[in-house]
Amino acid sequence: MAIGERQRIDKWLFFARVAKSRSLAAKLVLAGRIRVNREKVEQTSYPVKPGDVLTITLDRKVLVYRILSSGVRRGPATEARTLYEDLTPPAEQAPAASPAREPGAGRPTKKERRAIDRLNGDSG
Repeated sequence: MAIGERQRIDKWLFFARVAKSRSLAAKLVLAGRIRVNREKVEQTSYPVKPGDVLTITLDRKVLVYRILSSGVRRGPATEARTLYEDLTPPAEQAPAASPAREPGAGRPTKKERRAIDRLNGDSG
């Protein structure tokens, strides 16, 4: 396939390694998780061309790719990365759930409790 030709979106997603199989790529399209140039795509045969911007909604992330060329085969990952430019904004880091406790603050450890018991003369 020459550069600049149109290609089915399900084939392109498979060749670019967005989906593990062509049928899974088709399911992504049919589920409405793919947008081409901000328009929802609902047909697996929708033609894409270089220059189109894809917005792909996966389970835990959103990918934004600009198509650079159409694929010929599903090759290695390094070959697949030449098919697109990644425009995905960097992910925001979530704040830490709980700050680290400073030494000496809070409840004593088991070792510290035993030392306190020895000082108090408790043997137990």
